[in-house]
Amino acid sequence: MPLSPPPFLRRPAGRTLLLLALAGSLGGCTLFTPAPDLEQRRLQVSVPEQWQGPAPARAETTAEATTEADEAAVLAQWWTRFNDPLLDQLIAQGLSASPDLRSAQAKLRSARASRDLAAADYYPGLSASTGATGSKASPAVSGGSSRRTTIYDAGFDASWEPDIFGVVRQDVSAADADVAAQAATLEYARVTLVGEVARNYVELRTYQERLQIARDNASSQAETLEITQWRQQAGLATELDVEQARTSLEQTRATIPALVSNVAASQNRLAVLLGQTPGSLQERLGSARPLPAAPREIAVGIPADALRRRPDVRAAERTLAAETARVHARVAERYPSFTLSGSFGWQALTSGALGGSGTVARSLAGTLAATLFDGGRLKSRIAVQDAAQEQALIAYEQKILTALEDTENALAAYAAGREQEATRRRAAEAARNAAQLARQMYQAGLTDFQKVLDTERTRLSAEDSLATARLAVLSAVIQLYKALGGGWSAPEAPADAIAASAATPLSTQEKTAP
Repeated sequence: MPLSPPPFLRRPAGRTLLLLALAGSLGGCTLFTPAPDLEQRRLQVSVPEQWQGPAPARAETTAEATTEADEAAVLAQWWTRFNDPLLDQLIAQGLSASPDLRSAQAKLRSARASRDLAAADYYPGLSASTGATGSKASPAVSGGSSRRTTIYDAGFDASWEPDIFGVVRQDVSAADADVAAQAATLEYARVTLVGEVARNYVELRTYQERLQIARDNASSQAETLEITQWRQQAGLATELDVEQARTSLEQTRATIPALVSNVAASQNRLAVLLGQTPGSLQERLGSARPLPAAPREIAVGIPADALRRRPDVRAAERTLAAETARVHARVAERYPSFTLSGSFGWQALTSGALGGSGTVARSLAGTLAATLFDGGRLKSRIAVQDAAQEQALIAYEQKILTALEDTENALAAYAAGREQEATRRRAAEAARNAAQLARQMYQAGLTDFQKVLDTERTRLSAEDSLATARLAVLSAVIQLYKALGGGWSAPEAPADAIAASAATPLSTQEKTAP
């Protein structure tokens, strides 16, 4: 006969005490795994109140905008300040057709779908089924005759696990943060694209200008060679003068192919950024145009504003919020789960009888489940997610430091570039005057040919250096706008959001995250 449980275990209190004793005796019991101490984990980065960039750059960058709204509007479409309609067209085309942006948009759609998938666990599952089951009893069971029986059934099954301890809530919160992070990543791709198109465009115009300078100098040196040959025929110059003039001309001509190659490479790079085949922009960009004028005033604001506008910083912050929510979700998985399940349907021996009052079948069940021992699996999952959350925190701190570094470097480069451009402009003007005077003096027989060669070489170098200096200024402007998060519209947020997050425990950040 079957053994019956002792009287002690027949009482509910006895069964509860037995379960508690068993749980306490298991060293790997997951119900008592301590949670990570998230309250003690804070940002270690302090944001300065003002930029430390060179004073000339800071003095020039304070009067661009009168209000924060004006400043944000300028940053959102900063490239229009170059007053170059063709550049505006290229950027607009890139924003609508860039492969990088299309890829980022697809990733955002994937993140939104994953969020919907996580939120689906809030709701019960309902399924419908119908079928027929045939059976044939053996003669020994059916009394000597073999009978076939068919049972028809149709009905609905439902199950639901209420989110009592917040596992689903935390997973959805993490998915929401992932969506926000991916949206910010999309905006950063936009910022990067605008900066790359602008940078390659000014590089293209610089190469075209340098190419024109080299060709103009080659034409001037060809004239000098011709004059020297005439003077040599008249006995006023030597064969050495002629060969020196030819050497100078050929050296200048030798720089032209490399510049032509750089022009083509810049055109091809712009085409690819815009989602077009290389060479497709040659007709639109083949004609040389002057370099855009760099704006002399750029509103940089304060560091906290710049960090708030940086989409990559926001993406890192949202990633941190997602990983923090996942830590809470893994902690909540330690606690028991409660599942409700039920079914409603009909069973009959004929399909036509389904739906009758006598064929109704229903059931309702509730299940309470808890993990008593799993070899430390849940504890390890918490430890893994805790480490992932710490990595996200460090990445967030690093992103803030990088953003501050980018802006400080851009400010320094802008100030140095403006000073260098002014100096090289004066040098180029003086070199042109010196070359013209040397040629006139040589034709009058007042100086030797070496002086002509030296001044022409100096003029070529000075004019080429001036074009390079103007490129450096424009590149610094583009770098500065990109460092400030220019090229997108930042979401509404308090100005001291970064400073507040540095002083707020991570668990609080996760709970209050939008």
